[in-house]
Amino acid sequence: MSTNSERRWLAFDTSTDVLFLAVARGEQVWTQTLPGGAQASSGLIPAVLALLAEADMPLASLDAIVFGRGPGSFTGLRTACAVAQGLAFGADVPVLPVDTLLAVAEEARWTQVQAGAIAHDAGLTVLALLDARMDEVYSAVYRWEPVLGSQHGRWQEAAPLTVGAPEKLHLHDDRPMLQAGNAFAAYGERLPSVAPGGLRCEALPTAAALLRLAPALWAQGLAVPAEQAMPLYIRDKVANTTAEREAMKAQTALDKAAAQP
Repeated sequence: MSTNSERRWLAFDTSTDVLFLAVARGEQVWTQTLPGGAQASSGLIPAVLALLAEADMPLASLDAIVFGRGPGSFTGLRTACAVAQGLAFGADVPVLPVDTLLAVAEEARWTQVQAGAIAHDAGLTVLALLDARMDEVYSAVYRWEPVLGSQHGRWQEAAPLTVGAPEKLHLHDDRPMLQAGNAFAAYGERLPSVAPGGLRCEALPTAAALLRLAPALWAQGLAVPAEQAMPLYIRDKVANTTAEREAMKAQTALDKAAAQP
């Protein structure tokens, strides 16, 4: 197994409509972004093998396979888990599951730091949001606690994973918050308003974010055997029935009519 400075990771996320893939050897990182959704099931394995070959890293040389475990697209999560299991079994390496909303929070933090919008050593609270379809959003709140004098820190869960209607999302934290995810175009006006000092930014659970999270999760002993590469579902229902969709459309129309002067 490699030393801390030479860790070798393969990371991928297929929980959204975008397939994110990355491999890392120490500080050197290779990334690729491909169409997700239905195409992920057929495209992920060839893309993984091609990127590993580009990085000259055999599967068996990896320390772990890092994957987004959910919540997210049911089909995407099943794809990620199946591929992670298959590759990990074949290479005899462990898997490292990562919550997709934590990856959203990390990607948002990183992009805001790189843009100079927030300081690298500042504390941060992130409301991570992903479109759950069916007129709902996945959400969780995380706090970034920096280590004084360095660019390092750690994430703490401030509010657990939930799924529900955007307008029913209640925040129990009055500090300035960064709202991040892919739910704003669909649900922007129905989401909690941005508090003074807060921000909103688009962010997805990228493989690069998974790689940045991996060392801390590895150090916490969260790597597991291949057979434990399981999806994180926080609802069991895949889709609304036709009657339910029609009822929601009718209710939306009534709400809009009631809101008009």
